[in-house]
Amino acid sequence: MKVSCHLITWGENLLTGMKEASELGYRGCETFTHLAMNYENDLETFQALLNEHGFQLSALYGGGRFSEPAKKAAIVEENTRVAKFLAANGSDRIVFGPQGPRSEGGTTLDELKAAAEAINEAAKSCHDLGVKACVHPHLGTEIQNENELDAIMEMTDPDYVYFCPDTAHLAKAGMDPLEVIKRYRSRIEYVHLKDISPDQASAEDFPILSGNEAMPIFCELGLGTLPSSLKEVTSYLKDTGYDGWMTVEIDKSTSTPYQSLKTCREFVTNELKLTL
Repeated sequence: MKVSCHLITWGENLLTGMKEASELGYRGCETFTHLAMNYENDLETFQALLNEHGFQLSALYGGGRFSEPAKKAAIVEENTRVAKFLAANGSDRIVFGPQGPRSEGGTTLDELKAAAEAINEAAKSCHDLGVKACVHPHLGTEIQNENELDAIMEMTDPDYVYFCPDTAHLAKAGMDPLEVIKRYRSRIEYVHLKDISPDQASAEDFPILSGNEAMPIFCELGLGTLPSSLKEVTSYLKDTGYDGWMTVEIDKSTSTPYQSLKTCREFVTNELKLTL
């Protein structure tokens, strides 16, 4: 398995993120799609940045509001555009992220059918470019809960549509990450490793907190509620021969991006027994 680092923690500071993540030893990166696509017409410069920091581009985030039929053509076009950029930079994974807002009561069956149709068409277009589209259930969106995930997986073509489990988003939506990963193991082609902040965070656990700061929903690997789950998931994927990317992701640091991804690195290497 290969370890990647999402540069989301550095926000819009792509160059600083690349520099510091590289210094920490990460050799794969995912970043905000719009930051990467700024180099759409200057591939040489982007590839030089990757080479300078010893990175492979593990994936970019695509997707869209799949459940609205009127948006299907635009979704296919935009995801195809991102897939072309990925392929040109030696990457073969695109994350299909659904969008919000989430409807009260969840996504209806008709909406899920429309979403599956859009996902199938966009995924086939990406597949033609050598890029695998991986559906990523996400809190606050049209594909969040287990029934919505199951419906999408059932109604999409396994030859073109793959799965990107995110440990924290699955758990926060009430699912057992390991159970879901076992169910869809044959379609897993990308993974986000993420931890959930505890309900009550103390300065002892997170020294950077002054006592009146709100914890982000997600936190550094190993400091939240999912250490055991992360170990189980990693062990299962390793035992079943998964050899793709395991992407460390923390949306917002409780200290500095560098320190947060250092903490994640130590958990990945010491507890998950993965090599950067």
